[in-house]
Amino acid sequence: MNSAEGTTLRGKVAVITGAGRGIGRAIALAYAKAGADVVCSARSGREIDETVALITAQGGRAIAITSDVTNYESVEALFSGAVQAFDGVDIVLANAGVGTVTGTVEHSDPKRWKEVIDVNLVGAFHTARAAIPHLRRSGAGKLILMGSGLRQRPNANLSAYGCSKAGMWLLTQTLALELLDANISVNELIPGPVRTAMTDFGDKCQFNEEWLKEPEDVVPLALFLASQPDVGPSAQSFSLMRRA
Repeated sequence: MNSAEGTTLRGKVAVITGAGRGIGRAIALAYAKAGADVVCSARSGREIDETVALITAQGGRAIAITSDVTNYESVEALFSGAVQAFDGVDIVLANAGVGTVTGTVEHSDPKRWKEVIDVNLVGAFHTARAAIPHLRRSGAGKLILMGSGLRQRPNANLSAYGCSKAGMWLLTQTLALELLDANISVNELIPGPVRTAMTDFGDKCQFNEEWLKEPEDVVPLALFLASQPDVGPSAQSFSLMRRA
């Protein structure tokens, strides 16, 4: 932790939702290795406890706070806990999400369809809304929303997921405009297909020509976005997909 790679985010506090496994866990470990204090959040306390244990084993500082992004009061409590533990918030990664296959619109279950929107889109809104006052108090900050290439490519049986990510992209751009005065940059990170539980570790990925990644392959871009200067890129989409 004393090497150059452990100084990139030194003095920063990062809050990561969906940090219990997959991409969220890989980025949490990387942010901690880069010097940040990391607040790991998810609905499963067991999974984020494991992430925190991995971070502390590598010499980093982290805490676990269970939170449900579909419940605004729960997300508010997450950020209050982060500030209480580390005296501020500088980086927020809205990574919590679900990739539920809801079937065709005609035959979908309206309840399941809405659940995807609630987690992916409303959850991102809740995360950003609860984070903003704390980022403003820090004088600058980074909001990173985890997007998807499916926001611009219609896909049968995944209408809820695609619509949730299309909405998130517009939310990203709107937040960037609204927070420009506060030096809070807001960007979208599109990882493309990754071997995680959401994709059945690659089995659900439909584009054979795409780069099928491990969660750790998303880390360099996540570090890049978190380490940009206060007046840096905002309202931008950064993608690891080969196909636009």
